[in-house]
Amino acid sequence: MTTSSEDVPVGLISAVIYASIAATAAGLFLIATFSSDRYGSVERFGGAAWVFLLSMIILMPTVTPIVRRLSIRSPEVSQKLRIEGE
Repeated sequence: MTTSSEDVPVGLISAVIYASIAATAAGLFLIATFSSDRYGSVERFGGAAWVFLLSMIILMPTVTPIVRRLSIRSPEVSQKLRIEGE
């Protein structure tokens, strides 16, 4: 059985990837600011939200074509990533 690019939920997979990378970047920002007592909670959480937002803006158009290209190029990856029942 062959799979096509429609079998793989590219949008869902790429959203999970870029959201987790952006959340990791925001978490690293929080860790960096909690290691110092120079920043208040507004700066810490506001900066983390800003890092998350900017990371999402940068990663959305970058990750989606990569996932799409990988799912089209490799049928075995497409088969593994396919959600059953759709």
